[in-house]
Amino acid sequence: MPNFAANITMMFNEVEFLERFQQASQVGFKGVEYLVPYAFEAEAIAEQLHKYNLKQVLFDLPVGDWDGGERGYACHPDRVEEFKEGVELAIKYAGITGCTQLCCLAGKVPVNVSEEEIRSTLISNLSYAAAKLQDKGISLLLEPINSKVDIPGFYLETSAQALDIIKDVPSDNVFLQYDVYHMQIMEGDLARTMERCLDQIKHIQIADHPGRHEPGTGEINYSFLFDHLDQIGYKNWIGCEYRPVGGTLPGLTWAAPYLESLT
Repeated sequence: MPNFAANITMMFNEVEFLERFQQASQVGFKGVEYLVPYAFEAEAIAEQLHKYNLKQVLFDLPVGDWDGGERGYACHPDRVEEFKEGVELAIKYAGITGCTQLCCLAGKVPVNVSEEEIRSTLISNLSYAAAKLQDKGISLLLEPINSKVDIPGFYLETSAQALDIIKDVPSDNVFLQYDVYHMQIMEGDLARTMERCLDQIKHIQIADHPGRHEPGTGEINYSFLFDHLDQIGYKNWIGCEYRPVGGTLPGLTWAAPYLESLT
């Protein structure tokens, strides 16, 4: 049976961020993830994790000015030092919260920069981060994101593109973060792709399409995919990174077979 983590950036928005840990625990989640924690003290987050016996599954390296439209900057040649500083900050938060996976967003394609320089910058930054994180027992994840609906201009758009980057990073500490929602939009063929890439997938995220809402609201057959992941031996976490249609709790009917408190 899959292990599900609540993405409390998107779920439980009915309450303030630090109250969402309790909400997630009460409905049966054993782990949480979110976009970035840096607006809050790491110790305050760790307190909530300990209080409600939750595993901190994942968060992102610093992503830049999110409200201003930035979505990471790991492929930006003029922000290499900022990237390195972000790695150090993320390591600090991961150490305090007990997180053993960090996701890197490549960012949007920078203007007036060649493809060769963009690619080499990303590989260099990933190499740096992978080594730093490996020293701390933390895995580095790379996530492709759809450019058709959510982030036009994002550099990494498909799983094949991300894996092509990963193979050129001289480290065994970089893995694929496979977001089913994004990859349904960009490439489809979900079950076969996840099976083919199973050894390289460290984390999966889910949302239905269209709308990026909870499973059962769109075109993706999640019951089949969850069974398929069991059959092929996927053992890592699945992050529920979706926007509930009509409130978090009413939108959890899909999870009844998987969360004990809902059965």
